[in-house]
Formats: sequence, C-alpha cells, structure tokens
Amino acid sequence: MILLFVQKKASTGEKNGVSYLNGQIKFQGVSLNVYSYLTDGVLIDTGAQSLHKFFEPFMDESDFDQVMITHFHEDHTGCAAHAEKTKKLPIFLNKKSIHSCAKKANYPLYRKLFWGKRKPFHAQDMPDSFSSRKAQWDVIDTPGHAYDHKAFLNRETGQLFTGDLFVSEKTKVVLAEESIPEIIRSLDRVLTYDFEDVFCSHGGYVEDGRAALERKRDYLLSIKHEVFTLHKEGDSADAICQKLFPKKYPIVKFSGGEWDSRHIVISILDESKTLNR
Repeated sequence: MILLFVQKKASTGEKNGVSYLNGQIKFQGVSLNVYSYLTDGVLIDTGAQSLHKFFEPFMDESDFDQVMITHFHEDHTGCAAHAEKTKKLPIFLNKKSIHSCAKKANYPLYRKLFWGKRKPFHAQDMPDSFSSRKAQWDVIDTPGHAYDHKAFLNRETGQLFTGDLFVSEKTKVVLAEESIPEIIRSLDRVLTYDFEDVFCSHGGYVEDGRAALERKRDYLLSIKHEVFTLHKEGDSADAICQKLFPKKYPIVKFSGGEWDSRHIVISILDESKTLNR
C-alpha cells in the first residue's frame, strides 16, 4: 500500500557532450534524485534499483566500454548488477568496497524504500587513472561523504564528475558517517586540478563549477570556524546545532536521525578532539 504514495519519474538530456539520465523519487514530502552520466564510452554510476525501469533502459540503449562508480551508496550502485549481467563489461569501484558490494546490501529500511535493494555485483579495483576512447582520466580520492568516494576528471575536456562531493553549495544535513573536515580536504584536493565543467550526481551540471566548489569549500570552512567559536564559548553540540541550523528538515525525522544537521557539528568537534589528543 505504501508504494502507491511513492512517485517516480526520470528525464534524459545532454550537456557539452555528456548524456545523462536523472531519476527522481518522492515520498511524504521528501524528494530525492540521482544522475547517471555517459561520455566517451564511460558510464559513471548506475542509478538506483528503485528506479530500474528508467536506468536499465538507459544502459541497454547506451554504447559504453566500462563503468566507473563514484562510491558504494545504493543510489549509485543500484543497477550495477544489471550492467554486469547484460553488458559483461568491467565495473570499477574503490577496492575498499568491492567485497561488500559483492554481497547483499545492508542498509536502513527507509533507504530501501527510496532507493530499493541493491543486488550484489562484482567490481574491479579502481585505477589511479584510466583511458577512454579519446581521453585520459584522473581518478581523485575524495572521501568525506563516503569513505570510498572518488571523483573523475576527463583531462581532454576538463570535465569533472564529482559524485556526491558537491550536491549543494550550503550543506545543511549530512549522514551520520560523513566528515566535514574530510570533505573540506577533498574539495581542496580537486581544486588543485585544471577543470571547467562540473557534473554532480544529484545537482546535475553545475554552472561555473570551479567557483561553485570554491564557494562550498569556503562555506564549510566558515561553518567549521563558527562551530569552534561557539564550542570555546561553552556551547554544547546540540546548542551549536540549534544556532547554526535552526530549520528542521523532513529527511531528519524520516531517516530516524541518520541524516541530521547535528552530524555536521559532531564531525567537526570529533576531529578537533582527535587532533588535540
């Protein structure tokens, strides 16, 4: 019965030589989306199993030689098993996640409602760089959102595929396991590279991508500074969260707290404690 209230749709398009499918799902006021990109024979991420009726035909009708996955989360790996079965082409993933993705997925019920149950698939160890039909690519370590997160840079076109590193300029809620200090370091790392276009796995094509990533980095640095300042003044993590992030987002309640603004504050304070030991 609950599935009757879940709305799903998708759209396809092309931007600067990059084809994409954007799958969207909405339930009880929470709306989420995810992209799969195709360029120069490279498929980047495979979408969610819950949206397989959109992502599978997109893959079936596409011409590609390899699949590069930014990270293990189910909205990026959900249709990888279909690609493995039908295309019989190499799928590359950070070696840290290869073993877990070869087994049945284990994550909370609300995520299964949104993204479906990812089927097991077999991947190969992600190289530090790779070749496509007409280009050389850099694979960039960008942990923070996920421990295994990677970004991909097409050296020929200057196009950077950032997975979930960007998403939005002003982060308001994050997963419990995310690290804001780590994300800042990852943003600093990608900004050392020469790129123009930015393609985000949730935000799509990002206008003036480098400047947008710089603004996100600067915003997170300012949040970090404010957290430290308020903590030195004696505020608790909860008090800091209330001051910096007073708005309550539907995903916080819906996820049972797995997504929360509080995790932003905690990750900053936790690293500070580690560094001061």
